Amino acid sequence: MKKAMIAMSGGVDSSVAAWLMKRDGYDCMGVTMRLFAGEDSCERKGHTCCSLDDVEDARSVARQLGIPYFVFNFTEDFGTQIMDRFVCAYENGFTPNPCIDCNRYMKFEKLMKRAKELDYDYVVTGHYARIEEQDGKFLLKKAIDEKKDQSYVLYSLTQEQLAHTLFPLGGMTKPQIREMAEEQGLINARKHDSQDICFVPDGDYAGFIERYTGKSFEPGNFVDQEGHVLGQHKGIICYTIGQRKGLGLALHEPMYVCRIDPKTNTVVLGRDRDLWSKELTAKDFGSRQGLENEGILYVFPIFRTADWGKKIRRSAADDLFRVSLIDSNRRSSRR
Repeated sequence: MKKAMIAMSGGVDSSVAAWLMKRDGYDCMGVTMRLFAGEDSCERKGHTCCSLDDVEDARSVARQLGIPYFVFNFTEDFGTQIMDRFVCAYENGFTPNPCIDCNRYMKFEKLMKRAKELDYDYVVTGHYARIEEQDGKFLLKKAIDEKKDQSYVLYSLTQEQLAHTLFPLGGMTKPQIREMAEEQGLINARKHDSQDICFVPDGDYAGFIERYTGKSFEPGNFVDQEGHVLGQHKGIICYTIGQRKGLGLALHEPMYVCRIDPKTNTVVLGRDRDLWSKELTAKDFGSRQGLENEGILYVFPIFRTADWGKKIRRSAADDLFRVSLIDSNRRSSRR
């Protein structure tokens, strides 16, 4: 009998994933990763994961399913791999996605290592994504429910990790998952999905960064595309590319954050058209299609309201990739 370690967050998705694996005859164990050890980690409310209530929900479901359940303490690594990276990105004018790093360094590195140590064959999660094997290679694919697809936060999975990972929800829709949960009488069948960052439950990223680093970030200038000063910003960590609301400026037309320059402590604003580009430079490219260096491939955006794709040319130099738009049935992508 194959053994499956189920990463249980306390939400409905991972709970149904556990039920499906148990139903299909796997020897299952449920686990929750204790990641964040902030002062209020046991009292956090809202739509975050990893709270004390979430642990209790996961434990309750595991008990109902008749599978063993454990909590693994990964708090030390979480600070280094997730929170430090989050802060560093904002300090350098980037917009981080800590869920990508959490999946990469915690679920599919630390947790998979623990699974192997305990002689488990698979790590199972409630992600909406699919894994298919073709010609001896494992391909990460979008979920059937494109509105819930999470394949983009899993792009860094290696072939070894994909071979030992199962996503039982990838071929289902969210309504189907909730219906299954209700049919099985799971206590979290109607529980809200987690949306907020677990270590910033109030959504105040700038406040968190200042508390975490013990630093204050100096105000600087908002400038337009020509360098004309438009006003003063509150510190570069308060802004992200594409932002329009909350700038605190009275302008005659909508303006967006187009660029953040930490060296000059300036935030460059522009019109909607200034956000769009036909080229970009990327690193850490996660292609699983055998395109190692140069070539043409089709890509699709992660925007959940979009129904269009692009044809791009990718050329590699060192560890960076220059991506150029060749054609599309819509205008070029936002930066």
